[in-house]
Amino acid sequence: MELRQLRYFVRVVELGSMSRAAMELNMVQSALSQQISRLESELSTRLLQRTSKGTVPTEAGIAFFHEAQLTLRHADQAIQAAQKARLSGAVSIGLSPTIASVLGLPLMQAMRERYPAVHLHMVSALSGHLASLLNARQLDLAILFDAQGARRWSVMPLLEEKLFLIQSRHKPVCKPTPAKTLADLESVPLILPSCSHGLRNAIVTAARQSGVQLDIALEIDGLPLLMEAVKAGMGATVQPWSAVKLHPDAEAHFQWSEICHTEVRRPATLCSLSEDELSPAALAARVVLLDCVRQLVGSGAWAGATLVG
Repeated sequence: MELRQLRYFVRVVELGSMSRAAMELNMVQSALSQQISRLESELSTRLLQRTSKGTVPTEAGIAFFHEAQLTLRHADQAIQAAQKARLSGAVSIGLSPTIASVLGLPLMQAMRERYPAVHLHMVSALSGHLASLLNARQLDLAILFDAQGARRWSVMPLLEEKLFLIQSRHKPVCKPTPAKTLADLESVPLILPSCSHGLRNAIVTAARQSGVQLDIALEIDGLPLLMEAVKAGMGATVQPWSAVKLHPDAEAHFQWSEICHTEVRRPATLCSLSEDELSPAALAARVVLLDCVRQLVGSGAWAGATLVG
């Protein structure tokens, strides 16, 4: 059970409407309903019921509502006490360029708001490089796409992103369609990162398992240069939606097709130093990062992403 689930439940009861609560919480209604269902499953009892007058609590829900309100008041008091203590220190966080394009600014704003005395060091680099920095203890936290190189890391599955075949709008290398299968990629010249990066490994593994031979025309370890090569019509790439978001006027330069294959997803994992190595500032930053990710995915602001777990 999580505090955010208690907050969601309390707000639904207070407003008497799932849709109004979702709007106020800046969430899609289906995501809010899913969280309430998980809470009910954990408690093994029905908390809410729909009536002609709206969404109302059951008897169990009323009892739980009062206790949840008390718990949230205590949690808010604890948060205020922690903030008054002015948590300080430094924390280094690594994000890939695509992840940073969606999460970077909200995370920095949330950290400044909650922990203004914490010095935040942000690093944007490809996943393979971030893994090396984490192993070298030069980062406290990082969102990675391949956690196989973990050395005493704390590893937490975070989300999965749909992948898209992205190509130049003016110099396409294959016929534009709304969706592509893995088989459709077989004759497409691809521009991908090198083998040390998790995205490349996920794509190649899925293709191999489906008996598809990929044509990797170029390897580029740097997203801005990679996307410039795609824009110039030197090949297509396979990336999440967030890669397109990095570019101004993306729709004028690129076109993309969703890859319809259940195994072609980019899993993102939150990795950190082991629990005993993380400072209080790093532990606090990890909580803030998780909150930001859940809010972005739940509100639909992170297109193509779904939370894991």
